[in-house]
Amino acid sequence: MSADTNTSPKQKGGWWSLSPLAVFLCLYLITSLLINDFYKVPITVAFLLSSCYAIAITRGLKLEQRIYQFSVGAGNKNILLMIWIFVLAGAFAQSAKQMGAIDATVNLTLHILPDNLLLAGIFIAACFISLSIGTSVGTIVALTPVAVGLAEKTGIDLPYMTAIVVGGSFFGDNLSFISDTTIASTKTQDCVMRDKFKINFMIVVPAALVVLGIYVIQGLSLSAVPQIYEIEWIKVIPYLIVLGTAITGVNVMVVLLLGIVSTGIIGICTATGVFGVTPAENMNASTAFFDWFGAMGTGITGMGELIIITLLAGGMLETIRYNGGIDFIITRLTRHVTGKRGAEFSIAALVSVANLCTANNTIAIITTGPIAKDIAKRFHLDRRKTASILDTFSCLIQGIIPYGAQMLIAAGLAGISPLSIIGNLYYPFCMGACAILAILIRYPGRYS
Repeated sequence: MSADTNTSPKQKGGWWSLSPLAVFLCLYLITSLLINDFYKVPITVAFLLSSCYAIAITRGLKLEQRIYQFSVGAGNKNILLMIWIFVLAGAFAQSAKQMGAIDATVNLTLHILPDNLLLAGIFIAACFISLSIGTSVGTIVALTPVAVGLAEKTGIDLPYMTAIVVGGSFFGDNLSFISDTTIASTKTQDCVMRDKFKINFMIVVPAALVVLGIYVIQGLSLSAVPQIYEIEWIKVIPYLIVLGTAITGVNVMVVLLLGIVSTGIIGICTATGVFGVTPAENMNASTAFFDWFGAMGTGITGMGELIIITLLAGGMLETIRYNGGIDFIITRLTRHVTGKRGAEFSIAALVSVANLCTANNTIAIITTGPIAKDIAKRFHLDRRKTASILDTFSCLIQGIIPYGAQMLIAAGLAGISPLSIIGNLYYPFCMGACAILAILIRYPGRYS
């Protein structure tokens, strides 16, 4: 490859450099809304066409170099790390389903939670787990299969139930001390995590309480199918292992590997009559072993579309960055800032647009953090609130874009369109409304 091909922006960006994102949104989002069918335009096709367009409009490079530049984005280490998580998540979800872990966990949940607290209970679980482990992706991987099972047993709309998990997962992603967004926002603004947490807490907890109240009210009329099956406690163990290790801060890939291994061991043991469980008909250890392997293979291949989407999105967004799109929008947003409110809104807009262009809230914070720090210094903003704004608005955008990793993996595990989830996302929108209100009324006053 030519030596002069690198990942540094070489072009002076303009609106044209952001046009691939507009092409994608028009092809996928607007078209789906116009024809009122979220499945008519495959998201893979929308990304393929917008990616081809992004390569075509790249200036100053030969075609081979443009494709290389696109591939740099697709092969980004964060993109590849996400793909490995997708692969393991698919293997775990399908093997857990095959050996009965999901059904057992769903039955246990329905047994423990009263019918009218089911929605609120799932939301609280998502908030607690994400706060404990600091990652929305890990929370979604752990809870979405259970949410899908609950939706099937109770008749609750599947996109609605999936949205409860996605929304709750961003509560902890935004607040947790070990979240990468918290670390990035506090480091770029040179403030203490504890102080940023206090401000975030005052802004987003009211939003969480409002949403919790909505779920309690909506759950009042809910009635689950009466329990007629005995709960197989032994089959709940894989999910207890996944949730327990995730809460203790174990890496999400190790968590999923432990889950996969536990589903295999317990599945083989229960199928062959170990632990006093009645063995399945015509089942032996060899058959159970290869059934487990087959389930893992099915789960991995089932993630194929999600992996393709992730690669195409990474390449397209890198091309936008290379063409100067992010630098251009940063310049446009900050050139007419006046006053503290305007400065805070410009920081919010800055990180939001960067997140739209990168589909990664941590990268968006790292990209715009230094500029936000300069704006804060120029307009005498409290750096603790600046860190809170960066984190909150990046999580807001990441939580509602249909091509974000969280939305894609939730939709993939639930087998639904990402767009069908967006309209049911109460918490991210409520969190965003509270964050905007906090800027408008200068709240919290001590930090404004």
